[in-house]
Order: sequence, then structure tokens, then C-alpha cells
Amino acid sequence: MNQATFPFSAIVEQTQLKTALLLCAVDPSLGGVLIRGDKGTAKSTAARALTDILPLIERVDGCAFNCAPGVPYQHCETCNPVGANSFALLTAARINSRPQPVPFITLPLGATEDRVIGTLDLEQALKGGSRVFKPGLLAAAHRGILYIDEVNLLPDHLVDVLLDAAAMGVNAVQREGLSVTHPARFTLLGTMNLEEGDLRPQLLDRFGLMVEVTAPRDKVLRSEVVRRRIAFEANPTAYAAAWMAEQQTLRHQLATAQQLLPEVMLDDTLLDLISHLCCEFEVASLRADIVMHKAARALAALDGRAQVTPKDVRGAAELVLPHRRRRKPFEQPGLDQDQLDELMQQALQPPDQGESGAEDTEQENNQDDGESQDQQVFAAASAGNIRKIEVDTLASRYASGKRSTAQDAPRGRIVRVVQDQNPSSLAVGATLRSAALRGADDFQVTKSDLHQQIRVGKNANLILFVVDASGSMAAQRRMEAVKGAVLSLLTDAYQQRDEVAVISFRGESAQLLLSPTRSVDLAEQNLRELPTGGRTPLPHALSVALETLEKTGMPPLLVLLSDGKANVALTDGNDPWQESLRFAELLAERGVPALVLDTETGYLRLGRARQLAQALGAEYLTLEELSAENLALTIRGCIK
Repeated sequence: MNQATFPFSAIVEQTQLKTALLLCAVDPSLGGVLIRGDKGTAKSTAARALTDILPLIERVDGCAFNCAPGVPYQHCETCNPVGANSFALLTAARINSRPQPVPFITLPLGATEDRVIGTLDLEQALKGGSRVFKPGLLAAAHRGILYIDEVNLLPDHLVDVLLDAAAMGVNAVQREGLSVTHPARFTLLGTMNLEEGDLRPQLLDRFGLMVEVTAPRDKVLRSEVVRRRIAFEANPTAYAAAWMAEQQTLRHQLATAQQLLPEVMLDDTLLDLISHLCCEFEVASLRADIVMHKAARALAALDGRAQVTPKDVRGAAELVLPHRRRRKPFEQPGLDQDQLDELMQQALQPPDQGESGAEDTEQENNQDDGESQDQQVFAAASAGNIRKIEVDTLASRYASGKRSTAQDAPRGRIVRVVQDQNPSSLAVGATLRSAALRGADDFQVTKSDLHQQIRVGKNANLILFVVDASGSMAAQRRMEAVKGAVLSLLTDAYQQRDEVAVISFRGESAQLLLSPTRSVDLAEQNLRELPTGGRTPLPHALSVALETLEKTGMPPLLVLLSDGKANVALTDGNDPWQESLRFAELLAERGVPALVLDTETGYLRLGRARQLAQALGAEYLTLEELSAENLALTIRGCIK
């Protein structure tokens, strides 16, 4: 056993997480597990610990494709040498293979597409002119585990490739004159911290299962977690030995489940139940139905049964549906357990009672919807009574890069290469491989061989919200409209993969309420809990904004929500309004694009926010304009 691996059976609680990992071990075609949660919640520990309880597999030393003995990949030089007949292959497999732990492959965040899927072996091509495939990480992970920490930070196209291979069980490579398809049946495990932002919905759907993990709230459980971890770090070998019996029990359970899985049956009644649940939770993707079918069968197999029960379907729903159901902006993934129970009862009771029960449930749901709307903190604002604005005109004032640039960045890691006869950044390896394909005897690089490096730089901008929470903004309806405007901006920030930060000012000072983060959910939570009242320290807020922007290398957008009625100076004796204008001019001199949302209301207005917008060189909108056209507020093309 690997001394650095914490025993799987020693993990405290986290029942749903452990179940999801075991299901993917039983049936890797489920498409993997996405593990979301805060830092320090055993996400990585559980993923790495799974390896030690998986049954050993027969592997041939030196095999780059992890071929199953006796069933070699046709292009594997180790297991399928040229000229060998079937009898020779079987004999060699018996001699050279031995039981070994399943592969555990970690995919680095900086990995290129070539490294992941494989590419042409340049050395072999130059030696003999033959086109030989050099396998990548997907081949190395075959029959094992592919682990990605912070999967939400990977480029989207690379995540798509991984999820395709995990779902299909094969890796298809069509590039550089190669046409290769090799087995890639692995369990994909991805972990992520919500503070770094979420995966996009279309990528979330590609993960078969998802688990939300949190640290224990019970002090007894927390102390037990610490106790076990300290004991493990003190003597990993002795601690692992103490859990050997439990580990062996799990290993035997998995082996039995893997053998039983092909015999597990799920009848049409339960298939109808699966479809019913997917429809009721407004899941558009048919992948959910398929994965629920597989997960329910895997649960039955894990329990040693050859027949799926409604309980298995319910357990599968809790892992398959939370990240796929239709959600409102900033609504967290998850399932309403009471609603799930009601739907299960409706589907399983006799038809006459089911129809009556469904009608009652519909009435109850309508009543619940009404109550939830009444209780919404700022329902009127989040409903979208906000004018759509375009700030494309801000583009010319900040020249550090295009908004949310994902590719063609001058700096950053290389994610792929493309053929380009006039490359600005030459991909040497791909260029040489292209030339080598013509043969080693006449090796020369021509213009048609040139390839361009496609890089990914920082693919986000910083949207800094500066929110006036002073007494001049204390009216409830006004704050609801302001928060609603920010929520709409946050929606756009989420879609564009931007980072957001929030500065709040009231009383005597301003504070950075939320440091730059990709988690718009955290920003939304901070805004919901934003206190109001007191004086208006506007100069301090602009000062904090300037300091925050100077510490980031990302293209910024400053969004100021205020009526501009500054009455607290940064320096005693100074005029707070003149200080505000000076800071606004400093921000304008630095070319910071800005948007001012004027929250002043009433018949008598000072127009300070408009003057502030002029000093900033910013776009300007009033509160009335925001709620006039009933459209969602978006930011598009604000950084060139």
C-alpha cells in the first residue's frame, strides 16, 4: 500500500461522496464524479484513497496502453509485437503480466492537448519515416483512475475531450496524418472549490455524478477527523495496517459488484420512474436518464443484488440530478428532498391515487411558490426589471487585452496547435512532426508544415462593484433595485468567466467586502447580507477601488452604484466631494473603464453621480432607466 495514501475506509462520514466513488469503480462508464466543496473537506483525500481498495488488475510491465492481458491493443508494441500470432500473445501475457494496483494518473492543470490525448512520435518518425502514435495520459489511465484537481480551471475544450473519452471508453485521435482509436476506460474524478468559480452547465452535464461536500458541523465528528489525520501522519504504515481488514472488505465488495453488474436488471416500471423524475426536476439532458439507469444498477450490484429497487433509483437521483436540474441564476445545485419523496410516492402508488396526489402536490407547490416569492429578499429586482445596456464604447480606453480572452493570448500555457503558414508563435514539435511525415530520407521543413501555438492566458477580467450602502441609500426598494442590477451584472460575469470583487462603503469607511473571486455565488451572498445606513465615505471607497485594481493584472471594469452624496472626507478638513472627484480623475488617468449607476431619487436632485461619471469618463445610467425596459443588464465587449 502507498504510505502516502490515507485509507478510504478511515474517512469520517462523507457517505454520499464515498458511495459515488464506489459506483464509478463498479461501472466506469458512468462518466466520473465531480466533487465540489470548500477547502479541506477530504475531496482529494477520498479521490486518491479510492485506488487502494480497487481490486488488483493484471498488467504487463512496460505497456504504455495498460492492455488487458490476452486482449492487447492492436498498435501496442509491448503486448502485440509485429508478427506475433494469437497463441504467442496469450503465452506472453501469462508470462509477463502480474497483479498490480490500478493506475492513478493526475492530470496537471498546465497539460496540453497533445499530452492528454497523445500525438505523433517525432523520434520514430525521424528515424524511419513511420507514423507511430505516442500515447498520452488517457492511455496511461486506461483501466484506472484519471484525477483532476481544480477541474474548473482547465480549458473548456480539454474538459470536453476528457469527458467524451470517459463516457465512450475510447480515445479517438485524428491529427497529423494519424487515425488512432485506443481503449481509454477509466474513472474520471474531478475536484473543485467553488471560490474559483463553477463549471459551465454544458460541462457539468458531462459528469455522470456530482457530490457536494462540506466539513462536519458536529464537534465530535470534527475532532475525530483531526484525530485520525494526526495518527496517519505520525505513522502512515502502521495506520494503514490498522485499517487493513476494512480495506479488504471494501475491495472484496467492489470485486463482487463488478462481476455481478452485467446481470443486474432494471424493469420498465423503474425506467418510467427515472424519466418521471427527470421531467419533474426539469432536466433537459437525456444523459441524466441514461446515467441514472446505470447508477441505479451499480447501486444494486454494490449491495449484492441482481434486481434494482425504487430505493436504488432514489439514491441514483441524488447523485445524478442536482447539477443537471434547471436552476435560477445563483441558485445552488441540490435537490429538494421533500419534493423527491413526493415524486417517488406519486410514481409508485396506484394510478387513481397518483392522479389525486399529483393534483394536491401541484396545489401545494403553487402555494409554496407564492410563499417563496413573498420571502424573496429582493424579488422585484432579481425578476429582471432592468434596462439592457451595452458598454462596447469602453473598449478603446483599456488596451491590455480582450474581455475574457480564452485563446490566442500572447502569453500563457499552450493548449493546442493548428496549422498556420504565418504563425506568430511557432509550434516547433508539431512543425517537425508534419515535416517528418514525408519521410526521413528527404526531411525538410516547408511553409505548409508550419503550426501555430494556441495559448490560454488569463481568461477573465475583474469586475469591481463599489456599492453605496449609506443612509442615503437606505430605502428598501432602492436597495432592492441596486442589488438586482448587480445580480444581473453578476450573471453576465459568470457567463464570461470573469472574476468579481465587491467594495461596500457606509459609516466612516469602505471595506473590501469580497476579494477578487470567480465565485459569483459568494458575491451574491455578500450582497444579500449587505447592511445599510450611516454616512457616505465615497472618497475612501474610490481609494480602496484604486488600490484593489492596482494589485490585479486583469483588465478591470469598475461599476459604481451611488447617488454621489459624499459627506465623509478621507483626510480631516478636506472637502469630501472634491476628494471624490480627484480619485475619479486618477482612475480615469489609468484608463479604467467604468459604469456609474445613479441611485438618486426624488424631485430635487444634486446630480453628483452624473458629475462623478464625467470625471471617471464612465457610462452613466439612472435608477429609472435601469427599471424601464424590463430587460436583463449585461456587459459586453467592455475591454478591447
